[in-house]
Amino acid sequence: MTTLANRINYLAESETLAMSRKCRELKAEGKDVINLSLGEPDFNTPDYIKNAAKEAIDKNFTFYTPVPGYEDLRKAICTKLSRDNNLEYSPAQIVVSTGAKQSIANVVLSLVNPGDEVLIPSPYWVSYKEIIKVAEGKAVFIPAKIENEFKVKPEQIEAAISPKSKLMIFSSPCNPTGSVYSKEELEGIAKVLAKHPGIFIIADEIYEHINFIGKHQSIAQFDYIRDRVIIVNGVSKAFAMTGWRIGYIAASVEIAKACDKLQGQFTSGTCSIAQKAALVAEITPPDTKEMIEMQKAFRERRDLMLQMLAEIPGLKVNHPDGAFYIFPDISYYFGKSSDSVKINDATDLCDYILNTVFVALVPGNAFGDPNCIRFSYATSKEKLVEAVGRIKEALGKLK
Repeated sequence: MTTLANRINYLAESETLAMSRKCRELKAEGKDVINLSLGEPDFNTPDYIKNAAKEAIDKNFTFYTPVPGYEDLRKAICTKLSRDNNLEYSPAQIVVSTGAKQSIANVVLSLVNPGDEVLIPSPYWVSYKEIIKVAEGKAVFIPAKIENEFKVKPEQIEAAISPKSKLMIFSSPCNPTGSVYSKEELEGIAKVLAKHPGIFIIADEIYEHINFIGKHQSIAQFDYIRDRVIIVNGVSKAFAMTGWRIGYIAASVEIAKACDKLQGQFTSGTCSIAQKAALVAEITPPDTKEMIEMQKAFRERRDLMLQMLAEIPGLKVNHPDGAFYIFPDISYYFGKSSDSVKINDATDLCDYILNTVFVALVPGNAFGDPNCIRFSYATSKEKLVEAVGRIKEALGKLK
């Protein structure tokens, strides 16, 4: 019998990926499954980006790449940060990785020692806490309620800080809630963290361009904490490039060098062809026809979902301002039953919906709120209408 390392035994499987696996199994059995569990745009990568990749192949960009990424891509990311966010960085402060997930892991492993505490506003993206486990840190969750649009207040952060606090991780727009922090809200958080110079901040901004309320706001805009902010971003969501696996950080030179050193031992530089495609994405202003149409589609889908979910008894739903998720409180159904199935928690409810009407959702306990479930509306209106209709029917049978 193989004795696995403790770090693997302690690590939980990603519940979003686990639900996708269940979907594939049911589809293989011939079931008509609608998957609302994955955070993946259903749009194709724009042609101008695909053409850049084809050109890179033809020009033989097929050799090892520099560990932190091609310099022209890192310069393009600096241009993007200046153009879109009014933030000035040098290429030496950029590290390109195989997706934003690796970028986050690089930073956490570069900063967190065993026993260090990491502040995480909850609900949170599933992988934050598991990456912290690998680093042997301790996650300290700061609960945000649906009544406050799932956003934490500065005084909550202040109360959670201890002498062991080393890092804070949050996303805006947020996965799983779709919440977006305003400039004023971020400033309140920044002022608290400014009083604690030993705490670094990972700002996960991967959904920056799927934002329905105007210009994206970054906590890095406040000069008095800029050196301690690590921006994480990438091309997967805004440019429908999930499979290309390109993410990056913008950070102080010291942290960038640390991530470069770590990445050099784990993966080295990421795919050459994907980098050349990402370069074209980054130098393109965010008002292209493709991006405007995609954002419009997501807004329309959000509005449609809110309208349909409002018609289901017992759901408590807020009004998300970004990303492509809705995170309703479904605790009304706890304790209810249908035939031999009893709903004890969100996991039971998701399993019930998947097994009876073949719609895949993710239980909220994966994101730190066991009273909720996550809907991804990154699919067509037709599928959304069909999916919510099935869910309404299934929930109507619970007594």
